Parts: sequence; C-alpha cells; structure tokens
Amino acid sequence: MAYPDGVGAIDLMIGFPFRDKKAVYEYLDAGIKDGGSESLEMPAGYMFKDVPAEASDDVDPIDVTFGEMDRWGVAAGLFGVSEQSVEARRRFPGRVFLSLEIDPNDITGCVRRIRATHEEHGLSAVTTFPAGCNPQVPVSDRRYYPVYQTCIDLDIPIIANAGIPGPRFPAECQHVMHFDQVCYDFPELRIVMRHGAEPWEDLAVKLMLKWPGLYYMPSAFAPKYYPEAIVRYANSRGSDKIMYAGYYPAGLTLERIFTELRDVGFRDEVWPKFLRENAIRVFGFEGVA
Repeated sequence: MAYPDGVGAIDLMIGFPFRDKKAVYEYLDAGIKDGGSESLEMPAGYMFKDVPAEASDDVDPIDVTFGEMDRWGVAAGLFGVSEQSVEARRRFPGRVFLSLEIDPNDITGCVRRIRATHEEHGLSAVTTFPAGCNPQVPVSDRRYYPVYQTCIDLDIPIIANAGIPGPRFPAECQHVMHFDQVCYDFPELRIVMRHGAEPWEDLAVKLMLKWPGLYYMPSAFAPKYYPEAIVRYANSRGSDKIMYAGYYPAGLTLERIFTELRDVGFRDEVWPKFLRENAIRVFGFEGVA
C-alpha cells in the first residue's frame, strides 16, 4: 500500500494561481443569497484552510504551477481552456490537456461552443457544475442531453459535479441518482463524477458497479477525507473506475495533497491506475508525458 514514487501522476483538476479570486468566481454571485459568503476567499472557502494565495504581478502563474507539478511528481494535467492554458501547452508539450466548462441553459450556443472549441484546440473533456448553472440544471435534465450526445460524437468524456455543492446552493440537482438515468439514456457516454458525491458516495459505488461508462474522481477533497466507500471500492472491483484529481489552486496546495496521499490505503496495484493509467484510458490522452 506504499505510495509509488515516480509514477508521473495526471491531475484531472488543476490550474494556475489566480490574479483576482473574486473575478474568477463572479459568475456564481447571482446564486448566492447569504451575506457571509461575501467574506470568504472563494464561495466554498468555509470548507478549506490554507487556500493557495493569489499570484503577485511579478510571477508567471504558468511557471508557478509547473514548478509545483515538478516538485510533487505530476506529469500532466487537465486545465480549463484559456489563453493561459493554450500558452502553457505550447511551452510544455505533452503535459497540458484542455477541458471546457459549460452551462447548458443556452442549449444551441453551448453545443456550438463545444464543437468550435474542440475543432480549434482539441478538447479532452467537457466539465460542468449543475448547481452553479443559472438557473440550476439537474444532471438528468433535458438541457444536458444535446451536450451528452455531442460528447459522444466527439469521443470525449464529460465531468459533472456530484453531491452537496461547496457554495451555499441547493443540492438536489447534483443528487447522484440523476446519473442513473443519464447512463441509461446514453450507454456510449463516459461521464465522471467530480467533487466527492457526498453524502451519496455509497450510491455512487452502486451505480459505478451497474454502469460501465460511469467514473469518479475525488477532486476538491484533501486525501485524508477521501470517502471510505470510494477507497474500499477502488481496492476491490473499482480499481478501473477511480482516478486522481486535485484542487489546485482553487482550494488545496499540491504539497498538502501529495503529503496526505501517502496515508491513503490503496492497494499497491491500485496506485498506478488511480494516479495515471485510468485517466489515460478514459480521457484518451495522446502523447502524455
């Protein structure tokens, strides 16, 4: 169960230090009603300690992130598409793969944006935050269905938040049971549950046993808080279904993640799959470092 140094982890949720955190999360302001959230470093800041600091004007955020990746053995990452991430891909070939965050309320516009971005940049995934859409969109809602079919057509997975959202939003739209209907209606879709699926992690395991195309990543969770049901599942029938994702720089440092990872009780044979191999297979990463 020892952590395997030198595997070359692939981080499925990583980015660059923010210059202005308030601006990054401004799109969520319309859905936040409580006054207390205004004082938080980020909308779910009450859940995190030692949130990574903003980048000062005298540093290159790309160099900062790749310095941390090199320090902690992260070979490559999935980054949200932006001018910054496209530049990083040019500077670090084989280490940067791109995803596109979407809100399906504008159905036609969303599908067109996915196709255009994929044609221009070569997307590896679509991502979405159902509770953060305005208005909210349940995972099994009809507005997502053209997006799911588009992902199938382009042969890329979709990553969707599952479980209680960190920001103080209603949670029903991310209830794990929604994934059951989606997997039934789209048997060719590869869909990855993001952000823990709590408190329905046992249900998440049941559904992953049932549906071949349903996967899980423990993004936004410090490793010492990985759900026990997920660790047990990874160590048994789920070794091909669970894959690593962090939360840098939104809420966790790579130092904390990779220090705590050493105490997670994965079996020896699970570690390479969790850290790297499952991501390569599910996301179809080509030319990965």
